[in-house]
Amino acid sequence: MMKHIYQQGTDAAAPVLVLFHGTGGTERDLLPLAQAIAPTSSVLSVRGNVLENGMPRFFRRLAEGIFDEEDLIFRTKEVNDFLDEAAVEYGFDRRNLLAIGYSNGANIAGSLLFHYPDALRGAILHHPMVPRRGVHLPDLTGTPIFIGAGKNDPICSPQETEELSQLLSAAGAAVEIHWEQAGHQLTRSEVDAAAVWYQSHFA
Repeated sequence: MMKHIYQQGTDAAAPVLVLFHGTGGTERDLLPLAQAIAPTSSVLSVRGNVLENGMPRFFRRLAEGIFDEEDLIFRTKEVNDFLDEAAVEYGFDRRNLLAIGYSNGANIAGSLLFHYPDALRGAILHHPMVPRRGVHLPDLTGTPIFIGAGKNDPICSPQETEELSQLLSAAGAAVEIHWEQAGHQLTRSEVDAAAVWYQSHFA
């Protein structure tokens, strides 16, 4: 089991929000985002199992922007298995999950989409990178995906964002990119845009 928080929502039909924090975050970090984006949803917020200099992450990296691919594959399976277990434990529909991730958390959510069919019903990815290259993606036909990106993001270049969007779109996903004139930080206007996107797809 991974360290997590589960909060029962008021709308059982709404997607269960699965929250994945950025490097050095905890399972409490993105709770305000869940409230801003889908206040009636149940929330499952997860803490990464990897420590980098004492900072929680969801998978190891070899350097800034260079993922430990073997660990990424292992940790993606770990998260997917945890979601299976949590669905049983808390009695929610495993096929009704919407991921919200930031930075490292967006990358693990993206990796779920890359590796497991039906892992997620949709995703809000704030400042994600391409999790892996040269792999065949599952069929993502109709899966709505919001990508929040910064035009001046030093960690995740606009080219990287476009590449991720193209890979997901080629697998059938319905991708929308929201650009901010900002860097890697998560801005309020980006969260507001994600909330509008959520309303148009799930409300």
